[in-house]
Amino acid sequence: MGYQVLARKYRPQRFADVAGQDHVTRTLLNALTQNRVAHGYIFSGHRGIGKTTIARILAQALNCRREIGSAERSSPEPCGTCDSCIEIRQGNAVDVIEIDAATNRGIDEIRELRDAARYSPARDRYKIYILDEAHQITEAAFNALLKTLEEPPAHIIFMMATTEPENIPQTIRSRCQHFSFRAVKFDAIVKQLRDLVGRENLEADDDALALLAEAGDGSMRDGLSILDQAIASSSGRLTGDSVRNLVGAAPAHILEEVMQAVARSSSEDVLRQVDHLISEGHSPTHFARQMVRFLRNATVAKIAGKDSSLLQISSEERERVERVAALYGEEDLTRHLQIMLRTHGELGYKQEQRFHLELGLLKMAHAQRLLPIEQLLSDVAHSSSATGTGGTATRTPSRPSIVASPASENRRTEAVAPARPNSNPPNQVSPFAADTARKGSPRQEFPSDSVSSGGPRIVAGGNSTSPIIMGSVASATLVEDLPEPETSSRPVIQAESPGTSRSEMMLAPQAPPVQPPAPAPPPSVERLRSAILQALMDGNQRILVSMLEAGEWTVEGNEVVIKVSESQTVVDMSLGPDARRLAVASASGVLGRAVKLRIVAGANVAATEKRNGTNAKPGGASAGEGGRNRADHDPVVRRMQEKFGAQIRTVIDYKEKR
Repeated sequence: MGYQVLARKYRPQRFADVAGQDHVTRTLLNALTQNRVAHGYIFSGHRGIGKTTIARILAQALNCRREIGSAERSSPEPCGTCDSCIEIRQGNAVDVIEIDAATNRGIDEIRELRDAARYSPARDRYKIYILDEAHQITEAAFNALLKTLEEPPAHIIFMMATTEPENIPQTIRSRCQHFSFRAVKFDAIVKQLRDLVGRENLEADDDALALLAEAGDGSMRDGLSILDQAIASSSGRLTGDSVRNLVGAAPAHILEEVMQAVARSSSEDVLRQVDHLISEGHSPTHFARQMVRFLRNATVAKIAGKDSSLLQISSEERERVERVAALYGEEDLTRHLQIMLRTHGELGYKQEQRFHLELGLLKMAHAQRLLPIEQLLSDVAHSSSATGTGGTATRTPSRPSIVASPASENRRTEAVAPARPNSNPPNQVSPFAADTARKGSPRQEFPSDSVSSGGPRIVAGGNSTSPIIMGSVASATLVEDLPEPETSSRPVIQAESPGTSRSEMMLAPQAPPVQPPAPAPPPSVERLRSAILQALMDGNQRILVSMLEAGEWTVEGNEVVIKVSESQTVVDMSLGPDARRLAVASASGVLGRAVKLRIVAGANVAATEKRNGTNAKPGGASAGEGGRNRADHDPVVRRMQEKFGAQIRTVIDYKEKR
């Protein structure tokens, strides 16, 4: 017999030999012990993880000649020595039919299978059909198998192995026991490879075995295939460099050097590393895939530490990713991983793969110069708290400052009140409400001559209580930092004007101190009423204006209360969100604080004088008005007229009839 590859030579023959599928083997062993064997099984999962192997072991256990509990077979495991076990292992058993469903996928082949299934097994206990790659079977063929699978003969067992269970119809899956196989863990693959290397009397470095397990990507068969290739290419000992060259992987130190160059934002070093890799024949796609895996491991090491079980890499690789993780923050590593994932995806269908790889690495280098949005916001907040309104640092001078610009000789003098302390009043108006109020009423502007850019202004310091009298000057020089005379505590102002020499002007001691303006008295209810009604009128809320005009207005703390005689339904129809927003904004602007609006419906409102001078009844209609006149003034009727152009044709006044 010729050479047999490791994947076939060391194929498991017992449930205990299958690595990484304990949840499947334990369930099947219990089913064999309890004699609860199903008539249909679906084994699904990654490639090369033991689906077909377990199907064959289960077939041996079912058709084994030895009874469970006997001296030759103490457990549900197959004995492996009887004729049935040997024939099934060699693949020439009469009653165990293994079918490649990728080739025999049509309805004719399934019909032949269905006809043959009616006959009893030739020798063994069960006739077993193993359908490999079962997802390749056509839908019509599955339909032909459906009835047999639903009510099979007692001697028939179906086993279907597939990597795509979603492609098997739900009607088939619901009639079978479905076992989902897991990818073999990294440590389990390394352990199996080390055991096989010892059986083959070979030596292998831990780094080499880790690279083989990583190349297997969760598949035991792939790992064994690469191990076979590595043994053939080595001279008796497997090293990390030989395995790395075999699988076409870039040296591990190159990945670390690239990330160090990215941390330095050195684009030139990044391009030199890429050029070195390409010149040695490395594939850009494979290198991008390595970089993705390396960045993922570095991110996990940054979050969970290098000793985390989430890292399925060798000890040397753990040290390497830990060093790289120390250079970056978690957000930076996440950003770089996203860039490389996108780059790896683009390399699969883009032309000029080298250019796209270089572009992706340069993006990572440039991303190091980006600042987190949190840092920018915190810097802005810090600078705002340390600066004044104009963006300059807030000062608290002991003497007043003079701000002036060239002006004419006849410019008026403007006195500015001392600045308020930097604190928020308890009832400060929302800027949105204040802005809306300003839009609803004319903005109060200063006279043009008093705010002209050419006029000088005097800004008093926080500790200054003496007045500053300023004449007409062309420019002013701030002398705040000049030494203050010892004999006087009054401020010194130096002024310059064209054609005159610099002079010193002292303030007269008899000048009375400037008193801060007295607080304005609270606005009257009438002023508040006028402002709100005007804002609603400007907002085209005429129906609401007519209803509120006849109401009783009061201010209770931070709440404007309006009592109207209309019903709650009419109030809800008239007072929409826009109207309420206009009223609240206008009231807040007048009162200088945030207020609420409350309209009390159905109140007994006293007679008030309307704008036209007539006396209004509590119902809202003037004395002597008839039903048509009341209908004309009804808010609901007026709203219908405005919206739909309705006309009053007939009015029935039930009050007059009574």
